[in-house]
Amino acid sequence: MRIGLPKWLFNRQLGRTLGWIALIVFVAVAVNLVGIRLVGDAHTWSRWLDEHAGYFLVWRLCLYGATAYGWIWMRRRLRERDTSREAHQRLLRAEVGAVAAIVLLEISVLLRQP
Repeated sequence: MRIGLPKWLFNRQLGRTLGWIALIVFVAVAVNLVGIRLVGDAHTWSRWLDEHAGYFLVWRLCLYGATAYGWIWMRRRLRERDTSREAHQRLLRAEVGAVAAIVLLEISVLLRQP
């Protein structure tokens, strides 16, 4: 029995989303710990990441390109299924949010570089 707890807390979609976020954070921490272990210490790992920043930029650009391709494919299918103005507005808000998140991420990467 769920006494006093909000209903949204037991939403299945929320649980999946939180699970994916936890998995991504776990993988990121694990990759960093393995990297630090391989090179010896955190300072050397940080230096290695800085020296290979160009490769990571290419990787991110490929990832953004694949994501944009998938988004366009999905958008076309959603627009065929639901042609309402509200659906268009939801897609537009999601697109603006995604582009803003990517721009902020890349700005933070640029500001971090010496």
